[in-house]
Amino acid sequence: MNAMRANLLLLLAALIWGSAFVAQSIGANLVEPFTYLSLRSYLGIVVLIPLVAWRCKQAKISWDWKPLLSGGLFCGLALCAASAAQQIGMTLGASTSKAGFLTTLYVPMVPVLSFLLSRKKTSVLIWISIALAVVGLALLSGLKGGFNVGELILLLCALLFAGHILVVNHFASKTDPVALSMMQFVCCAVLSTLIALFTEQTGWDAIWRAKWSIAYAGILSSGVAFTLQVVAQKHTDPTVASILMSMESVFSCICGWIILHDTLSGMELVGCGLMFAAVILAQLPMGKKA
Repeated sequence: MNAMRANLLLLLAALIWGSAFVAQSIGANLVEPFTYLSLRSYLGIVVLIPLVAWRCKQAKISWDWKPLLSGGLFCGLALCAASAAQQIGMTLGASTSKAGFLTTLYVPMVPVLSFLLSRKKTSVLIWISIALAVVGLALLSGLKGGFNVGELILLLCALLFAGHILVVNHFASKTDPVALSMMQFVCCAVLSTLIALFTEQTGWDAIWRAKWSIAYAGILSSGVAFTLQVVAQKHTDPTVASILMSMESVFSCICGWIILHDTLSGMELVGCGLMFAAVILAQLPMGKKA
């Protein structure tokens, strides 16, 4: 596979993730958050089982159970917290357009968390991107109006996804990444199912009405898009890959406008533009090699 095809696959993954915000928004009106999360996680597992089995048959997996199980546990806990915050935020009134941009703030948050946790040096571009993101957030909030509860939870969601990325980064080199992804979905599915059983009362009728939303998020967003990412990133530059994947925020805005008729004011559009600029700037390399 050449770099051009790999980049097209990453762009397709970003489109799936961006459009999945529409599916999640529809599902949020029908199914409670942890029920939705558990069902999409089970579907993600079903999609990944054949891929893991194939990789095992091809002798590409070293079955060292300790890092796989511990990695699956910690990655699954982080994924469950981040995904639940995202679904709850959309349940409490965050629009599809804003949800995509607010969630993508995990990009500039990752190096900040890395600096706070390990004192890893942070470039000037990162601090500039953070400043742009803060201004963009101010404009997106309408300055005077502020954020509603759902949007504030999505800011927490971005922070949790940043933490999830760091946890995955720690464990991905210790075991097979596809098997690790499946194990984190297993952990996420079990945990969200237990929480749903004790705190939610979603009926089967509501689940059936949300079936296409759940199927899209589970099969395409959790299963297919992740597989596209893993395959494509072996054949393209990581900086290019991260920029292409961050396009999910733009696709979420476009899909929300076309399908759900979401609208943004001029000030909010400028805010989205600044946040997208911050996301891309945070991923640009520095120095002579760059």
